[in-house]
Amino acid sequence: MDSSVLLFFEKMPQALPIYEAFTKRLLKELGPVQVKVQKSQIAFSNRYQFAFIWHPSRRFRGRKGVYMVVTFGVSHRIEDSRIEAATEPYPNRWTHHVIVQSEDEIDDKLMGWIREAYEFALVK
Repeated sequence: MDSSVLLFFEKMPQALPIYEAFTKRLLKELGPVQVKVQKSQIAFSNRYQFAFIWHPSRRFRGRKGVYMVVTFGVSHRIEDSRIEAATEPYPNRWTHHVIVQSEDEIDDKLMGWIREAYEFALVK
């Protein structure tokens, strides 16, 4: 495990297994991608960035407990109860935020959205 990832999860180490499960599945399904650990997020990219993990110390609407926020961008708005928020920062470029509180939530639906974001980033 990269020391920068451990430092990223220093304030909420209980979220680290969720991140590890997400990353393991992402790499298994999409193959090698670039992973850039920053102060407040971890970015995943191919040609362009397509998915992000928010720093778990940042609270999302006062939410409590262990979680991480997965953010991804696609060409359209996705309507689903798991989407906590969606914005259109540019025409036909929608950013979606999903709260993930357990490894079980890293399921086919979430990974389908991540794959769609991955493919969208390839053609930007």
